[in-house]
Amino acid sequence: MVAAGDEGALQQPLPPGWDEAVDVEADPAVIPDPAEVDVPDGLRAEIEALMAKYPDRHSATLPALAAAQELHGWCSPEAMRQVAAVMQVTPAYLSSVATFYDMLRAEPTGTRYVYVCTSVSCHLSNAKAVHDAIWEEARDQGLEDVEIREFECLGACDMAPMASVSGRYVGPLSEDDAPEIVASLRENREVLPGRSLEDPGYRLPWEKRPSDQRPATRDPEPPDTSAA
Repeated sequence: MVAAGDEGALQQPLPPGWDEAVDVEADPAVIPDPAEVDVPDGLRAEIEALMAKYPDRHSATLPALAAAQELHGWCSPEAMRQVAAVMQVTPAYLSSVATFYDMLRAEPTGTRYVYVCTSVSCHLSNAKAVHDAIWEEARDQGLEDVEIREFECLGACDMAPMASVSGRYVGPLSEDDAPEIVASLRENREVLPGRSLEDPGYRLPWEKRPSDQRPATRDPEPPDTSAA
């Protein structure tokens, strides 16, 4: 289990070499020869399909790295070399992107993750307590191979407080959900079925279903006092 501290994303270690001066005498970066790099067929096809969507292939960098991360668990040197071979860019270019964007992992941190949003809307809905409850429950249950951390806005303010569980948005959450979330991860079960944006019929708690709405009623007529 890997967890960040109170500062969330700011607590993550900086990538190796971030404080080293550029070696201007080094050989220029080289684009890998596609014939020399073994790229899984599925990954190659996905990256090529992504590049076809844009007039400039560089625009596919983020989703291509995300696809490689999904396959390898992180943006490893081998993963970036495979992406570079297909996109015909340098691994150094991809590394500069992977180390800038927080949802791309430049170091192995676990094949799964729980990102608890602690930005404004979620913070005001007690998200920090939710994060702490999940982290403590993971520690108590001995959960492994899962990164648990606070995260900046995930863009789902209407379901605050919420979390992304390996890309599955679940919420609203409370501290009471922590044991089930951790148990589901340990047992490789779907986390909180029916409470994800991708689940059929998902509704926020304050969204009433038509069947739950009572028919409108009229106020009782006042008594007739004209004959008094």
